[in-house]
Amino acid sequence: MIKVATQLEESGRSAWAISEEELKVGDRVFVPNDMGGELGIVISISPQLEEKDLNLLKIRKPKEEEIEKIERKRDREKYAFNFCLERIKARELPMKLVKVKFFLNERKGMFYFTADGRIDFRELVKDLAKEFKMRIEMRQIGVRDEAKMVGGIGVCGRHLCCCSFMRLFEPITLQHARNQNINVNPLKISGLCGRLMCCLSFEEEGGRIYADEEALVEDEVKEDIE
Repeated sequence: MIKVATQLEESGRSAWAISEEELKVGDRVFVPNDMGGELGIVISISPQLEEKDLNLLKIRKPKEEEIEKIERKRDREKYAFNFCLERIKARELPMKLVKVKFFLNERKGMFYFTADGRIDFRELVKDLAKEFKMRIEMRQIGVRDEAKMVGGIGVCGRHLCCCSFMRLFEPITLQHARNQNINVNPLKISGLCGRLMCCLSFEEEGGRIYADEEALVEDEVKEDIE
């Protein structure tokens, strides 16, 4: 049994897992999930395996038919996204489609969207069910969940925390910024989703990585002025 770090191919999310098979960095792996499973890549191998690690998700090398099935599912999801966009436009629904995910057995499709209010999408669901011959679920999400699904690069130059390692969203207020002596400028402390950056919360206790560097730069500027 070995402990490895994996990165999902589609979302880029990384996490630790265990495997009974011999794996090396760069290997493709099958990662089970609630929707049947997806493909990931081994990005690191831990030299140690502790007893608590046995509760981690167990992964394995994918079978050839699983790879083909997942890649075929991805193609269908892309087609479903474009088809749904056309039907939304045709029915003039005030909603923004974010992502489409099919279960691996393709018996159910999840269509995630954002909207300002409640949407009557019953006719849209009929269009989708007729086209894809599966159970359709429309799920309205918030802007933070949208950023988590779509992904992107934050002002720090790294992948968004919400789509790389975070599991749950925590409440964030301006007080988190004040406690870290950060300038409360909405343009500087807001993420791509338009809400306060998630890192304001989990960096409050340990301090921001570049806080000391900022203070050093300020001291150097003062010395130059004097």
